[in-house]
Amino acid sequence: MTLARLYPVIKPLLFAMDAESAHRLTINALKVIKPTPVTLPDDSSLRVTLWDRNFPNPIGLAAGFDKNAEVIAPMFGLGFGFVEVGTVTPRPQHGNPRPRVFRDPASNAVINRMGFPNIGMNKFKTNLEKFLESRPRPAGMVGINIGMNKSQTDPAKDYCLLVRTLGPFADYISVNISSPNTPGLRNLQDPEAFLDLTAQILEERTKACGKEMPPPLLVKLAPDLTPDQQEALAKAALKSGIDGLILGNTTLSRPDTLSAAFRDQKGGLSGEPLTDKSTDMIRNFYRLTQGKLPIIGVGGVSSARDAYDKIRAGASLVQLYSALVFQGPGMVKKATAELAALLKADGFAHIQDAVGRGA
Repeated sequence: MTLARLYPVIKPLLFAMDAESAHRLTINALKVIKPTPVTLPDDSSLRVTLWDRNFPNPIGLAAGFDKNAEVIAPMFGLGFGFVEVGTVTPRPQHGNPRPRVFRDPASNAVINRMGFPNIGMNKFKTNLEKFLESRPRPAGMVGINIGMNKSQTDPAKDYCLLVRTLGPFADYISVNISSPNTPGLRNLQDPEAFLDLTAQILEERTKACGKEMPPPLLVKLAPDLTPDQQEALAKAALKSGIDGLILGNTTLSRPDTLSAAFRDQKGGLSGEPLTDKSTDMIRNFYRLTQGKLPIIGVGGVSSARDAYDKIRAGASLVQLYSALVFQGPGMVKKATAELAALLKADGFAHIQDAVGRGA
């Protein structure tokens, strides 16, 4: 039985557990079962070449699912064109007290206040190397999402150490300065702090990876930035020399449509309530940067239509995570097939032709 067929059977069991325990059970199961990869049509219209790297399709797994780089191969097996692992920090940390993850099936939404729990960069590196040495290696790109330890008072030290240690193994690096669950982290989105931090990281990347084909450096921003903040950061991003943006992270906002008990939980909200907010942010940054800075769009991608809307708003690639919780692993193959159909219906020969066409 494939994972897509198995999920409806085990979903009631997973939802009878607290969200974090269900997630841990899922990770452990993927490590043991090693499911048979799905077969996707070989559709050249969905292949993306970006930063001189080849993505089999534009739908990727967002950071947060595989924090410790434990199940990269099984996630590629679901049909993802790229997988972003992490967030990883230099030293292991437990994160915030449990419970710290909450699901709301009524709104297909999740709130988390995890606080970067992970096994630390050394064990993370071991897991990553094990995947990279496996043969045959699945097609697709691997991004590494990096963050600072909660106790760090000089964030650049942690980010530079992570780039030095893990950068040579990454297809791209994602700098997380937008999680709402690490105190002070979002202050790094101030343009001056942003420029100072990215300058140090880029210098470290050159030292660790050389000047020829270093892993692209992207920065992940919060969806809660005001229009003025977005404009200032767009200018800073263009000036900085980074290779792209990931838009965005979870939000601190709470739509009135959420139930009171769920809405009152502290942490970042993800899932369907974030869809329009994320797409609007992508469109705004695409305009502000005049399409000069590639964007990975993430936030509330629950269908091919959501992914396509983000691509038309200006995203070259998209990511999802929360949708897997509610729809199961089969939605990746389904969304990929439907995305190709949407592209064809609009008369685009290739997915990259649609980027920014709705901006």
